[in-house]
Amino acid sequence: MKSVAVFCGSNPGKDPVYAEETRAAGRLIAERGLTLVYGGGHRGLMGAAADAALAAGGQVHGVITEALKSREMMHAGIQVCEVVETMAERKHRFAELADAFLVLPGGIGTLEEVFDMWSRAQLQGLNKPIGILNTKDFYLPQIQMIDRMIEEGFLPEAQRKWVAVSKDAGDLLDWLANFQFSPVSKWL
Repeated sequence: MKSVAVFCGSNPGKDPVYAEETRAAGRLIAERGLTLVYGGGHRGLMGAAADAALAAGGQVHGVITEALKSREMMHAGIQVCEVVETMAERKHRFAELADAFLVLPGGIGTLEEVFDMWSRAQLQGLNKPIGILNTKDFYLPQIQMIDRMIEEGFLPEAQRKWVAVSKDAGDLLDWLANFQFSPVSKWL
């Protein structure tokens, strides 16, 4: 594993613990010699992750759309920031650039990104793992929904093994680095 795409909010959230955990994850990614791939902004948790990785001497690669460039205020201090036209292109670049995905708290865009990558794994064979940093049980409702999908026969149980959930970024990075993809049919 050489790079990790981090999906997280362009807002900081109300509790400072979200930014603290995000900075710790960004720093850890840099300390492990991994490139942090993310949405290219300097606001909110996205900016906290990038700033922490940079402060730890890490490499940061942003991908931002032209429309979001000014709204999310593109980070001027990162080594690389690609500007693309569409969100579809942005997510395609995340899939190309990253060896794994780390999900931190965020809004609807964060959810859309992670579920897009999981869907790509399911339908297109994208064999890259997903780690969910579950700070303050933020993702508990989504995890319960995933488990319900399995229980009700809408998602193969074996695909749940493509995703790890933890409150410890170091444990998640270890899991992502050691992940062995096993293809599973979408259909039960």
